[in-house]
Amino acid sequence: MESKKSKGSNMLLAFLTLLGVIVLVALVGFFTLRKGPEIIQGQAEVDEYRVSSKVPGRILEFRVKEGETVKAGDTLAILEAPDIMAKLEQARAAQSAAEAQNEKAIKGARQEQIQAAFEMWQKSKAGVEIAQKSYTRIKNLYEQGVMPAQKYDEVSAQLNAAIATEKAAKSQYDMAVNGAEREDKLAAAALADRAKGAVAEVESYVNETYLTASANGEVTEIFPKVGELVGTGAPIMNIAVMSDMWVTFNVREDLLRGLTVGTEFVAFVPALDNKEIALQVYYLKDLGTYAAWKATKTTGQFDLKTFEVRARPITPVPGLRPGMSVIFND
Repeated sequence: MESKKSKGSNMLLAFLTLLGVIVLVALVGFFTLRKGPEIIQGQAEVDEYRVSSKVPGRILEFRVKEGETVKAGDTLAILEAPDIMAKLEQARAAQSAAEAQNEKAIKGARQEQIQAAFEMWQKSKAGVEIAQKSYTRIKNLYEQGVMPAQKYDEVSAQLNAAIATEKAAKSQYDMAVNGAEREDKLAAAALADRAKGAVAEVESYVNETYLTASANGEVTEIFPKVGELVGTGAPIMNIAVMSDMWVTFNVREDLLRGLTVGTEFVAFVPALDNKEIALQVYYLKDLGTYAAWKATKTTGQFDLKTFEVRARPITPVPGLRPGMSVIFND
């Protein structure tokens, strides 16, 4: 009888113990697993630009290293492009030739050529004078009936020929004095300008072998090594514009309450000893159907989409680096 009572007491004690454990687990689960504030994590980002060259060449020298700060206009790297230098020499030689032709057209004939043309003109004038005297003498004799008509015709033709020769010599002299025609001068000047433009074009390619920073920033990555060949437009290094920093969050739309463009909120940075920073939203956009989404249709509601939220620090944050996590509680 007593053993039956003892057995019943043990069963009751085991039942109460199990019930107590269940209650204890339920209480612990209630307090530890109940829904707390949503934690939204983002990361700091900056704008970057790639440095590349218009001309192919070989890396001759790097003037900066990864991690260094650069200013706009600083020389970052120098390329070696011997073919470009050869083209520059050719262009300069062509320019010299075109300028010489232009100067020749402007200056006209040489002084010796002008003097020779003048002497030929004077010789022709003397010939006209002699032919004129002969013509006058033969004409008088012809009119007196002493000289036959054939002789008169001959001296008349000689006079006309001498006059024509003198006119031709005078034209040659005038052409030597006046120089080239206006059209020829314009053509020579145009050729000189064209050669000058060709030199300027090749010099611009030479300048492209000196790669410079277009904006202040920090060198984050250098791709080729010294001595390697790089092609036209090939990226050589990345520059991060540290002054243009923002934080990107991917936020479910049910957590967007109060997050609109212009909204200010406070977040903290674990890498900076949980330092709090003030941010302002400036960009809000749906990430699209390919982004993470949460299905809630099983509960008779709707699917939750994800939005990209970008916010800039209201004031500069010393020590904040790209890639650092930034967290805030919804």
